[in-house]
Amino acid sequence: MSTAFQKVYTKISQITKATCSLKAKGVGYNELATIDGKLAQVVKIIGDDVTLQVFEGTGGIPTNAEVVFLGKSPSLKVSDQLAGRFFNAYGHPIDGGPEVEGKEVEIGGPSVNPVRRKQPSELIATGIAGIDLNNTLVSGQKIPFFADPDQPFNEVMAMVAMRAKCDKIILGGMGMTNDDYYFFRNTFAGAGALDRIISFINTTEDPAVERLLIPDMALTAAEYFAVEKHETVLVLLTDMTSYADSLSIVSNRMDQIPSKDSMPGSLYSDLAKIYEKAVQFPESAGGGSITIIAVTTLSGGDITHAVPDNTGYITEGQLYLRRDSDIGKVIVDPFRSLSLKQLVAGKKTRKDHSQVMNAAIRLYADAANAKTKLENGFDLTDYDNRCLDFAKDYAGKLLAIDVNLNTEEMLDVTWTLFRKYFKLEEVNIKKEFTDIYWKE
Repeated sequence: MSTAFQKVYTKISQITKATCSLKAKGVGYNELATIDGKLAQVVKIIGDDVTLQVFEGTGGIPTNAEVVFLGKSPSLKVSDQLAGRFFNAYGHPIDGGPEVEGKEVEIGGPSVNPVRRKQPSELIATGIAGIDLNNTLVSGQKIPFFADPDQPFNEVMAMVAMRAKCDKIILGGMGMTNDDYYFFRNTFAGAGALDRIISFINTTEDPAVERLLIPDMALTAAEYFAVEKHETVLVLLTDMTSYADSLSIVSNRMDQIPSKDSMPGSLYSDLAKIYEKAVQFPESAGGGSITIIAVTTLSGGDITHAVPDNTGYITEGQLYLRRDSDIGKVIVDPFRSLSLKQLVAGKKTRKDHSQVMNAAIRLYADAANAKTKLENGFDLTDYDNRCLDFAKDYAGKLLAIDVNLNTEEMLDVTWTLFRKYFKLEEVNIKKEFTDIYWKE
């Protein structure tokens, strides 16, 4: 829009740490503006009273600063040129490459109408057995990783990005350290996977409120490839707790009354508008899909905190990272993790998948009971000891996040462990499968 048609004001009525308020007409919610040269966005309109959130903070802005409304919301240029690139929260390249040429699309649009959706039903293999074997990822699903801040969740996300069987991977990084940012860049480049990965990055050196743009940027790119190119897209968001903290910063500086854990009362809807972008389109609409995996870090392992609590209501299950003291590695916890696995296990994977998965987790649970008996000074049976040995092998060879196998290899390894530690009748698997896979 040319300057002649932009609305310009020079009288600010109120300035807080993050916002400026003034009287203005004919502006829209989410519209961008500049205030004394700093980028801002309309976050509240009551009559002619308009409040703008200033991304860089309001420091140094006078009450007579020039406010220029740009007549548009934040947008992203979408095209195939996005692939292999790194961008900031505004969609500008940060990798030294040229600006992207393409169609300009406003970010943060509505979710897909439910009547246009197909039930999630296609397998997305990640190569991580704790996911593929026990908590299989389904296209169109939305699922978080719950992890403590000191756990290697970014390494797990990088592994998923490199191994996942899909057309495009879109990474949205919020509040990353520079070390995390360069870890992703170097990992993707070293694996030769850049041509199918698109990254939007906000680091700790960038203004915190810019993190609020990252998920919408990532999902706008995802919608282009899923809707217009009919591709299978996996969106990785890390860390949604940083996103929620930014929401809290903005709402507190706008003097909004906080809800649980100092979070804004709108937290549920703020998270839902992101997660509900996950979709599987029917074949009649091209068959593309958007699947979302998002890290939610836990404060002291507190699952009742407002962020994981609200996330659990919105998403379809959750994946838990846990350090296994017996093998000294981080695993995907089979007890606390849930997914839509029943939609694909044994249907889009090998027929014995569900039976093997259930038997392995039951035996792993028996090992946990045996460990409790041991810690309380009770004698262990031969079966207890075999369960404990199985659990260590199972965790090391299948649950650990550094395991990289395809789904059939995972099942074969599990059958090998069954035969190594148990009798046929102890695994409690249907005869139609033991006749095929129980080979001494």
